[in-house]
Order: sequence, then C-alpha cells, then structure tokens
Amino acid sequence: MSDHAVLHVTGRVLAGPEDDQVRDELWVVGGRVTYDRPTGASDIRTVEGWVLPGLVDAHCHVGLDAHGPVPDDVSEKQALTDRDAGTLLLRDAGSPSDTRWIDDREDLPKIIRAGRHIARTRRYIRNYAWEIEPEDLVAYVAQEARRGDGWVKLVGDWIDRDLGDLSACWPREAVEAAIAEAHRLGARVTAHCFSEDSLRDLVEAGIDCIEHATGLTEDLIPLFAERGVAIVPTLVNIATFPGLAAGGEAKFPRWSAHMRRLHERRYDTVRAAYDAGIPVYVGTDAGGSLPHGLVAAEVAELVTAGIPPLEALAATTWAAREWLGRPGLTEGAPADLVVYDGDPRADVRVLAAPRRVVLNGQVVG
Repeated sequence: MSDHAVLHVTGRVLAGPEDDQVRDELWVVGGRVTYDRPTGASDIRTVEGWVLPGLVDAHCHVGLDAHGPVPDDVSEKQALTDRDAGTLLLRDAGSPSDTRWIDDREDLPKIIRAGRHIARTRRYIRNYAWEIEPEDLVAYVAQEARRGDGWVKLVGDWIDRDLGDLSACWPREAVEAAIAEAHRLGARVTAHCFSEDSLRDLVEAGIDCIEHATGLTEDLIPLFAERGVAIVPTLVNIATFPGLAAGGEAKFPRWSAHMRRLHERRYDTVRAAYDAGIPVYVGTDAGGSLPHGLVAAEVAELVTAGIPPLEALAATTWAAREWLGRPGLTEGAPADLVVYDGDPRADVRVLAAPRRVVLNGQVVG
C-alpha cells in the first residue's frame, strides 16, 4: 500500500471495553486513524475482521538472549517476530544492547526502554546488568533514567549463594533514595522480583511496578492495591520454574523447593491480585531464554489464572497502552492495529493467528 493510499478497516473495531467504543469501521489516512470517511479518495484498500489496537508486551528484551547482548540482525529478527504476532508496542524491561536504531524503522514495533538492568554484584545473570553495590545505586538509576524512555529496571531479588535461596538485593534506604531520584528525573521504576521478602520495601519506597510478582502474599496484596503498584506476571516464563528447580536441586535444594512453591501457587497469586484491584498487564519475558511472539500465550495464561477474557485483552491492548502513555485506536493516533477472523472477546486464542497486521498505517503482515 502506498503512502497516499487509504485503508478501510471494517467489521468490528474494538477500541475499548465499552459499547460506545465498538465501531463498525475506521479509516487510515496518512498513517493515522480516523473515524470520518475521507472524501475524494480513489486508492482504497479494504481489510475486514475483528480489530484490536496493536498488542502490547509490557515485559520483553529486544537485543538480548540467554548469554547477553546480540547483534543488530538478531535484534531485528526478535522485533519482526513480535510484529508478525501482532505485538506492536514493547516495553523493553532491560537490555544491554543499543536498539535506538529501531526507532527509525517504520516497519518495526515501537519500543519503550528501561535502560539496562541494575543488579547487585554477582546477583544476576551474567552479561545482562550493571552489577553494583548499594552506595552506587542512585547514580546508576539516574544514568539509566536518562538513557531510557521513562522507565528504570532494578533486580529486586536473586539467589544468594551463601544463603542458598532467593533474597532481597538492596537495603531499604538504598531503594528509597534510588526510586526518589528516578521520580525526580521523570522516570518510573520497576523491579524483577520472584520472592516475598523484597516486595514490602520496594512498594513502601514508592516503586511503580513489579515484574513476575510470584512472591505476592495475602498480607502484601492490600499494600499493592492501596499504592496502585502494577504487576506483570510473565506466566509463560514462570512455567519454566520446575525445570530451573530441577537443575539447581543438587546445589541449592532450598532455592529449588522455594521456586516450586512459587510456581505451584502462580495462578492463585495472579487471581488474588486481580480480585484486589491490582493492575495486571501482559508481559512475556521474551528475549532471555524465551522466544519472542508469545503474547497470545500469555493472555491465555491470564485467563487460565481466572482473569475474565475481556480484562485479559485489556491487559495487552487499551489498558496497557494507557498505562504506558501510548494511544490505542483513537482519532488521529498512529494506525497500529491487528485484524482477526474471530471475536477475541469470545475466545482469546484467536490472538495467536492474526489475519492482518497494520503498523504505522501500512499492512505489514
């Protein structure tokens, strides 16, 4: 489709959860959404089906694999895999690679970066993070706040080899100062957290989001809800816990047992968070050990956990976009949308097979 062509998207346009946000059609003119039929258009292409805003993966890693940073051609393949799956907005939750060149590509998803992970020395995956001590945390948070797109990513807990189990990485006063500095610079803060004992300090220190959040407990859930702290459960990643536990059983039996417990109660944890009013968003943790393009599987996992299908859709579409400060299918917004053969509200599994993907007004898949 040429830059001057008009795209007519017809069928059922799901711009939001309310009846007045469901339309029969929209138009794409100059790469942007309009609900006003254009006059005088001669080059018109029509796409028909069930339409959603471009899907959101709120936790992935472009430019990263299991061993660390990857070349640009691999980063490109990762981004294209997400795009072809209908995932058109990515929150990159930590990467050592410079992926700013992607911003110049109209055919690749839009990325919101959190800079590089910030971890305690020898307390995270090798080659991923800045590995520092607490006295340097404020300075590194400030650095990554300036380098990112409004987010900073901490590693809140990891295995302590001396303890033989997960434990918090940072003292309370360090995270309080670091989060305050990020907020002063206009950035939000999120943290990788598997276990229970890092959560209270991070939330009471003012953190904005917790990744994975498998350690949420009954006494912590009201605190999250009161503070409005979001979670991104990454259930497709939590599914790997039994394998990880088996691999570490001989050396770290306490850690292995802990990881199994967190896995066993994962669905109950997510449903309890949702029931309490904690914002829940879709993220896959793709780009480490997991492949990209798994958003449909993560939405299905949220439904399995007991989140209603429409709310699970919202967590990867209009609600996720609003949370990240990016538009959905609103008048004048960039035309980033996905077209399906069936109604995703009736069966979220249709997300796995997009009929058409439209990015910046161009049909790219």
